[in-house]
Amino acid sequence: MNITARRQGWSRARWHGNSAGCLLGICCYLLLCTPAPHGFSLTETGFLDIQGWLDGIAVSGNYAYVSNYDYGLRIIDVSNPQSPQEIGFFETPGSAEGVFVAGSYAYVAYDESGLRIVNVADPRNPQEIGVLEAPEQTRGVFVSGDYAYVADEARGLWVVNVSNPQSPQEVGICETPGQAECVFVADSLAYVAADRSGLRIIDVSNPQNPQEIGFYDMPDNALGVFVAGDYAYVANDAAGMRIINVSDPRNPKEAGLYDTPDLAYGVFVSGDYAYVADGASGLRAVNVSNPESPQEAGVCDTPGHVQAVFVSGDYAYVTGDHVGLRVFRIQH
Repeated sequence: MNITARRQGWSRARWHGNSAGCLLGICCYLLLCTPAPHGFSLTETGFLDIQGWLDGIAVSGNYAYVSNYDYGLRIIDVSNPQSPQEIGFFETPGSAEGVFVAGSYAYVAYDESGLRIVNVADPRNPQEIGVLEAPEQTRGVFVSGDYAYVADEARGLWVVNVSNPQSPQEVGICETPGQAECVFVADSLAYVAADRSGLRIIDVSNPQNPQEIGFYDMPDNALGVFVAGDYAYVANDAAGMRIINVSDPRNPKEAGLYDTPDLAYGVFVSGDYAYVADGASGLRAVNVSNPESPQEAGVCDTPGHVQAVFVSGDYAYVTGDHVGLRVFRIQH
């Protein structure tokens, strides 16, 4: 099954579905945050209702940048986590999927519209300054140094020189056997969540000639990836979160797993905890201090389906379909 078609169809059905059910979820969510042992807790502190399907989020300073699919890039002031406020937006052709913020620029992966670079120095008045068109479906983007690494469903990983944001230039490409959904870059290696083809590890030390050096097959679709230390944490759809030891990137091995109740779409790691965007089961916090034996630390159910999570400081920010932007206070 094409994961894009599945996600789009499911999301649209939810949006046009039973609004009473959604309202019930909003009214009850405060009762659905489950306390955990050892003093860890997640508490919802703020909420902003944003229409439509929210597929990606990045937080930088006092602002959250949300890719709002058909409605472009939304910029939210989260300086007061209890009362997030939208202060700016930018609409372009295509559908906003992934977003990454570096310095004064937001890099947005647009489905069938390529990579758009938006100057957000003035978050109330964002301006597009650079575009690199792509004929296929771009899903995710990660920026490191002078390069943006773009996950493209049909073309795999492409490397873009963004040293001049006004004129981004593609310099290299590495095809993946599966649909590239998400990318994370660490220590000259790009880790690509490649849907049915699992985790692909690509050496990008030479951006003009990226080369795959390792891979790990997954039981389900690899949709999201985050790398911390010697481990890659992969959101593996119905197979939950898989923890892969990548200390030897040419021979990655599974170290542990956390079987989530629903569909794991995204993951973010901060300190000893992994935060999993788990669709209809909301936000799951997992203690990964021992990667071979991850333990559930906290759960916060939400209305709708959570698809993306970003952690900054003491707060976790989640978005998705019929979720809006929700802010959770982390205490441990």
